Amino acid sequence: MNMDELKGKTVLVTGGGGGIGRAIALAYGARKASVIVVGRNESKLEAMARECKQAGIELLTLPCDVTKKEQVSALRQEISEHLGIVQILVNNAGTAPAVSFLEMEDRLWEYVLDVNLNGTYHCCKAFLPDIIASGWGRIINIASTVARTAYPSISAYTTSKHAVLGLTRSLAVETARRGITVNAICPGYVDTELTRHNAELMAERSGKTVDEVLSLFASSSPQKRLITAEEVAFVAVTLASESARGITGQAINVDGGAVMA
Repeated sequence: MNMDELKGKTVLVTGGGGGIGRAIALAYGARKASVIVVGRNESKLEAMARECKQAGIELLTLPCDVTKKEQVSALRQEISEHLGIVQILVNNAGTAPAVSFLEMEDRLWEYVLDVNLNGTYHCCKAFLPDIIASGWGRIINIASTVARTAYPSISAYTTSKHAVLGLTRSLAVETARRGITVNAICPGYVDTELTRHNAELMAERSGKTVDEVLSLFASSSPQKRLITAEEVAFVAVTLASESARGITGQAINVDGGAVMA
């Protein structure tokens, strides 16, 4: 891939204050794209902005709760006025609480679907018209291997990611002849704060140590390791390239071989 291919492209990464979103934003920034990172945790966004400035990577951080349609609409307006059309949309904002189905409160079910599914919907609805008008674009939805399979104690998360994959495929079909690709990346267990937090919760319930739970997560992959956020970012950048224009409507696993389908 030509390192200058993405230079000047306007990229929006949701949930970019840490973990996978942070790695994706940095990967695009390193290729001289104009990157906007949004999230709800302003302190994390500020820390990321400082880190990028020190590394010579330019990006803009803005607060936004993607579950709020009016905030997403205001975000689109602000970006269009100052930077123009978003050409690459990376829907990364998500949450993955672990709790068994019968123990899960209704409000938690609604919250997970609101963040993971409705947040992706709001962003696609707000930014896709401009992408279509420009005649070129990429939408990359960060799903999960649970979009293609299931594990216990994460029924809300599994349901939301199955739905994100369905939305991905529908949009891919609708935009296939407009110079746009829409794909989902499906990571397995990634070495992030969220994974470690869930390991801590599972350790409390099971009596295992956090390291034992993390080893259990890693053992789900034939490679016997956690995926790095940078590995997911590599795929996100590759999908935005012109060489990947024939890839659309796909769910691309980055999981060390855990799910082979």
